[in-house]
Amino acid sequence: MNPGDHDFVPLDSSASNSSPGPSDEPPAAQAEDLSVPWGWLDVAMIVPVAVGTMFLIVMLLAGGLALFHLSMPQLARPSSQLLFVAISAQILMEIALLGYLAAQIRWRESLPFWRTIGWRPLETGHLPRGVAYFGLVCGGILLAAVVTLASSAFPPKHPLPIEMVFRNRPLTVLFALTAVLVAPVVEETIFRGYLYPVAARSFGRNAGILFTGTLFGLLHGSQLWGGWWQIGLLVLVGILFTWTRAATRTVLSSFLLHVSYNSVQAVALLIAMFGPRHFPRIG
Repeated sequence: MNPGDHDFVPLDSSASNSSPGPSDEPPAAQAEDLSVPWGWLDVAMIVPVAVGTMFLIVMLLAGGLALFHLSMPQLARPSSQLLFVAISAQILMEIALLGYLAAQIRWRESLPFWRTIGWRPLETGHLPRGVAYFGLVCGGILLAAVVTLASSAFPPKHPLPIEMVFRNRPLTVLFALTAVLVAPVVEETIFRGYLYPVAARSFGRNAGILFTGTLFGLLHGSQLWGGWWQIGLLVLVGILFTWTRAATRTVLSSFLLHVSYNSVQAVALLIAMFGPRHFPRIG
């Protein structure tokens, strides 16, 4: 069954007309892009599901580490063991969230998961698809370079929380792999695939782009706490990702931006950690 075969929630005509989309796609395409079978209550349910899943995973991981004679008081202290548990729990929680959304869409709505949540083929018109993909990848690389330069122009006055990870080489590798292999898929699916259509349907497309992108940046704030300029830059990155997804009507485009952006950051981090010379750290 295709998404168009389902009786989705109708669009609010005022939202679709008062705030035009970032591209000139036909109204029918706009309507299909935003007519998803979930709403704000479903979006809000992600929070307790994520918190509950994270708590369960942390308890299971802590129990497993206890077999190696590591107690909870030991894990409560800032250490490589604690950071390993935190990063591992984050990975497992994000994968569990994908499973939760897939179960909701496939079993409750009887719809295909990936296409319904926005992972559609990229429509490129007369432009070869490979050229379009390459352009998005280059866009992510360029964005990473600009953000890195902008971040270095106003460095934080104090060490950021995320820098604790970079003091340990195995944790740095785990973090870099997560940033490239896991985070772009999960975050684009949740923010640009699940949240954006509901926000755009409720507030209008432009406001939906700003809302989704800002929330994306702010939810990463715990990693950059104290680096307010860096958090602001990440909000801007989130808005650009969401604008690209809205303009192309597919999560695939923002994913290509995201994975290439994170890949540049990860490579720079690994060079700084393992390279023969110490390079400036990314912001």
